[in-house]
Amino acid sequence: LRDNRIQLERSTPNELTISISDVVLSDEGEYTCSIFTMPVRTAKALVTVLGVPQKPQIFGHEQPIDEEKIARLTCRSSGSKPAAQLRWKKGNKELKDEGTEVVEDPNGKTFTVSSRVEFRVTKEDNEAEVTCTVDHESLQNSERSTTQKLQVHYKPTAKIEPHPQYPREGEKLQLQCDGQGNPIPQEFLWEKEGSDAPLQLSSDSVLIFPFLNKSDSGTYVCTATSSMGSVVAKYNLDVSDLSQLPTPHVHSTPAPPPGPSQPISHASMATASSFTPAPIQVPSTSSTYHAVIGGVVAVIVFLLLSLLIVLGHYLIRHKG
Repeated sequence: LRDNRIQLERSTPNELTISISDVVLSDEGEYTCSIFTMPVRTAKALVTVLGVPQKPQIFGHEQPIDEEKIARLTCRSSGSKPAAQLRWKKGNKELKDEGTEVVEDPNGKTFTVSSRVEFRVTKEDNEAEVTCTVDHESLQNSERSTTQKLQVHYKPTAKIEPHPQYPREGEKLQLQCDGQGNPIPQEFLWEKEGSDAPLQLSSDSVLIFPFLNKSDSGTYVCTATSSMGSVVAKYNLDVSDLSQLPTPHVHSTPAPPPGPSQPISHASMATASSFTPAPIQVPSTSSTYHAVIGGVVAVIVFLLLSLLIVLGHYLIRHKG
């Protein structure tokens, strides 16, 4: 009872009860109860103290891992007695460990347990959660675990987005080279197919056309570069005209007046047979319109003349 953590709970001629608070590993051992009779009688009890494992720690995730490389992670927990069990999960999938190591702690009573896993990473593993869990009888059907997120470096991807989506002549156009990856691309090279000189090389992913014209039509290439490599995206720009195409006008050339009728000799026939006829002129809309007006005027004049002839004939007959 010299230890303040030990309290006398009950004392009768038939029973003696003590309690120990804040149990430590040194409380483990053999306890003896003696009854001072003649002869003295004793009873012994062996007390085992469980060492509660500390929260596990994961090592090997501190630096990003390149895709398609092997990730090697170690989980470690100390202070367990008896030695604890460790298990791994990546997301909801169980991982099989590559081996477990148990080392006795300096106090000579508890143990440090280490477990290793190895797996090949892909870009889908970026931000994936890897969990190490300690199972031990001292945790009373609960578990103690640690979760870490993986950082995976992978090659970039890119696509070109136009703003507006349907560019037209005279408008402003922005071509956005949307680069994705880990790390994100920091350098963008813009080129036009068929042109020798690059258009733009900078950290800006936007290519701007302040005032579009048809000469800007063509295929534009964006090369996005990160520390993991480069990727190429292409965009075919076809500038549409804002105004309607004008109606084409075809001018007709009048044919020369026919000459006097002449007999055709053999020589003139040969010449005519070797003559290449001129292209046929297609009358324009304007010529057709004038022809219609002329026809209407001719009909009106004919009707007036006919009316005058009939009226004159009538007056001559009824002169008297």
